[in-house]
Amino acid sequence: MRTIYVLTGFLLCTSLLSGQRAVAQKADVVEDDNYTTITTFGITTNTNSGIVGGFAFRQSKQLSGSLFGMPQYRYLSVELVNVKHPKELRSSINNVGSGYLDGKENYLFVLRPSYGREIKLFQRSADEGIAISGILAAGPSLGIVKPYYLEVSYGNQTRTVPASQVNGFATSTGETVTGAGGFFQGIGESKLTVGLNLKAALSFELSAFRNNTTGVEIGFLAEAFPNKIVIIPNPDPSGKREDGNRSFFTSGYITLFFGSKK
Repeated sequence: MRTIYVLTGFLLCTSLLSGQRAVAQKADVVEDDNYTTITTFGITTNTNSGIVGGFAFRQSKQLSGSLFGMPQYRYLSVELVNVKHPKELRSSINNVGSGYLDGKENYLFVLRPSYGREIKLFQRSADEGIAISGILAAGPSLGIVKPYYLEVSYGNQTRTVPASQVNGFATSTGETVTGAGGFFQGIGESKLTVGLNLKAALSFELSAFRNNTTGVEIGFLAEAFPNKIVIIPNPDPSGKREDGNRSFFTSGYITLFFGSKK
């Protein structure tokens, strides 16, 4: 009889604990659903850039109602990226010292604000799992075309000049290229151009802590400008300078982001 009482008591305790655990898990899910705004910052790379292509800011704010039966968010983002020419190659001076990008005439930096919708495809609990969202967004592209500067020398004299004034390794005055100029040189000579961008992506969100988030956004982006942007001019004198450059860019990208929820 005592054994029966002990077993009965054990089963009742187990049942109570299971019920409390289920309530706690349900509360966690509800609490996670109560986060309506996610604000993150990130580092992005893409097929038209180096390892670090630029920086990104994102914010998702939950909207009332649903889309196709799934929670929807207003998606805002701003990116600043460096777009490279596919033929950019770094040259070195006698295999030592500073190098430079042979043939490069301009940098292309693009500021991309975009607006769209984020749809929560798979929700996570508050303490575990991965949330997966689909993103579709578009916006203007502000292209900043900045001259690329080179350091040239003749004898003991050294100066920096726009790469557009340098013909190969020497200018008409006999100066030779000894390296790249300062990154901010020529910023006051930058020219602006405005285009449009469209992107589609998937966002994979983790949360190590309840009100913090980290994850990756993986997607495809298309971008168009009204004219070809000369990054590396065509070296053939019988052709046009803009030949080999583009006004329409496509790229795959990955953004690693981290931030907070509230």
